[in-house]
Amino acid sequence: MTATTAERETAPSGHPQRWLILGVICLAQLTVLLDNTVLSVAIPSLTRELDASTADIQWMINAYSLVQSGLLLTAGNAADRYGRKKMLAAGLVLFGIGSLAAGLAQSSGQLIAARAGMGIGGALLMTTILAVVVQVFDETERVKAIALWSTVSSLGFAAGPLLGGVMLDHFWWGAIFLINIPVVVIGLLAVVALVPESKNPQGDRPDLLGAVLSTIGMTAVVYAIISGPEHGWTSTRVVASASLGVLVLGVFVFWELRIPYPMLDMHFFRNKRFVGAVAGAILVAFGMTGSLFLLTQHLQFVLGYGALDAGLRTAPLALTVVAANLTGVGARLLMKLGTPVTVALGMGLVSGGLAAVAVLGGGGYSGMLLGLVVMGAGVALSMPAMANAIMSAIPPEKAGVGAGINGTLAEFGNGLGVAVLGAVLGSRFAALVPTAVGAASLPAALAAADGADEKARISDAFASGLETSQLVGAAAVLAGGLLAALLLRRAERAAAPGSPTVPGAGDAPEQRSGTAA
Repeated sequence: MTATTAERETAPSGHPQRWLILGVICLAQLTVLLDNTVLSVAIPSLTRELDASTADIQWMINAYSLVQSGLLLTAGNAADRYGRKKMLAAGLVLFGIGSLAAGLAQSSGQLIAARAGMGIGGALLMTTILAVVVQVFDETERVKAIALWSTVSSLGFAAGPLLGGVMLDHFWWGAIFLINIPVVVIGLLAVVALVPESKNPQGDRPDLLGAVLSTIGMTAVVYAIISGPEHGWTSTRVVASASLGVLVLGVFVFWELRIPYPMLDMHFFRNKRFVGAVAGAILVAFGMTGSLFLLTQHLQFVLGYGALDAGLRTAPLALTVVAANLTGVGARLLMKLGTPVTVALGMGLVSGGLAAVAVLGGGGYSGMLLGLVVMGAGVALSMPAMANAIMSAIPPEKAGVGAGINGTLAEFGNGLGVAVLGAVLGSRFAALVPTAVGAASLPAALAAADGADEKARISDAFASGLETSQLVGAAAVLAGGLLAALLLRRAERAAAPGSPTVPGAGDAPEQRSGTAA
């Protein structure tokens, strides 16, 4: 327990309590990730009890993701400099306070604000969790540890609807947030008792302006995407928001390139291995989160399942991921096939699963089941490979920054997936039923419908919009997989043409030159 960070990094067996530590930090991670998806089955309850519009629902989901993604890099810098254990504990406390505020919210605006507050705690948690994994595991076990970390990520992502369904079946919607509090308390006690402190005292200073610029820029862009179906893609509001977002993100890049302590070192993007993993991480999160957002609506609004039944019917995705990673299939294939092939195969399966849900889901749940299982297999292969590629492309002393980058990409992909696929759904639905009240808001359109025939037409139009959105997600994930695999393959060839392609091997020359360039 008194070993230094440097000793843990070089020791052949890592920290003596590394597997117990992994269990503790995965508990903290599970709490955060469950909250990302638990809202999906609460959409009908929130629409009914808080009179929330579709845009309100999307902001309830995106407020957390956008705030978190804007702060992840700064949180990673702070963790590297001031201590990863301290930031992990602080994140749990802030997340618990935010959960309490969300559970007691009385309006859509209050819930959106509470979710944004939870994003601050989530940012501290997500950066320190993966950074601690890198610090306490050596290279020989890191791939397996990251695979287990990824299993928890996928479990939290996919089990959220199931947990939400159970809670909504017995309690009111606020319980899905209040359930976080006892888990946070347990996690906090375990972190204080077990997790070792590690930091880089000469670490970079937090880039507060960069955090503000990135948050404003991403928020503006996603706001434009969410508002497009309702206000029109050429409306002043949408064009102004999109323009502001692009401008601010451009200023963010300019600022990061010229300051001595950037939140995001743009030189990382000279590393093709890093860029390839970045592209894959964004688009897997894009397709998965956007798809789940649409899938739970399909199960409840179109097929008529209740919240608990809808949650149960998304469980095969989580079970497939857990089964694949706990049996070590993903880690073994990663070591045998190398990162590029593993990423291409995994993302191809995710894309195929999304397409199966879109094409076969209209006939009932059996078609969806096939798609969910295929998607789960793809996630189990692709997520650990991409996380390992990102972390291995960044120096160990910047593990917090690396975790921040990985988390930022995932959260940005999550928010973008909900926004873009939700916008595709809204546009398609509005085009098929231009007179429907509330555009993509199905409950509002059904409430205003005149007769059973009109309601049937509206439901069919919504189902058609869901299918189109799922296919767009499938195409995006497939394109991302091919691009990521191509970039990763080129990076391996450039780093050491004759060296083996085992993940984490033969990468150091490129990693160091790409970082220092």
